[in-house]
Amino acid sequence: MERTLVIFKPDAVHRHLVGRILARLEDKGLRVAALKLQWLPRPLVERHYEVHQRKPFYAALVDFMASGPVVLAVLEGPDAIAVVRNLAGATHGRDAAPGTIRGDFGLDQQLNLVHASDGPETARKEIEVFFRPEEIVSYERATERWITGKLRVTNSE
Repeated sequence: MERTLVIFKPDAVHRHLVGRILARLEDKGLRVAALKLQWLPRPLVERHYEVHQRKPFYAALVDFMASGPVVLAVLEGPDAIAVVRNLAGATHGRDAAPGTIRGDFGLDQQLNLVHASDGPETARKEIEVFFRPEEIVSYERATERWITGKLRVTNSE
């Protein structure tokens, strides 16, 4: 079971879209393993986006992410990273396909509602930055086999 980090950015929180976006992720079959609301301290935002430090948008991105509360989530499921990134859509809302989160709710490149980990190693590191191990809960939903296709059908006749 793969895990990924999703950050519902300040624009998603202020626009009251967290529930609608989370519902899309759960409707797809992803399972919430951790969830919390937090106002990220600027040094933590800088650390999280340090890979972009030399890019022209870095300062504006840090300012934006530190401008309001965010919702942090660990989601898990088969190919969770790719699934979330596909559901999120292209980075720039105007380029994102209809039916994706950014395609349906976004018009901007920076105000793009969610951050989604881009690979397994990145996801692992990002989850460790924002969550302690005891904050992540693994469990099996009663409906799991109907979501993942791991059915064991028996016919007693």
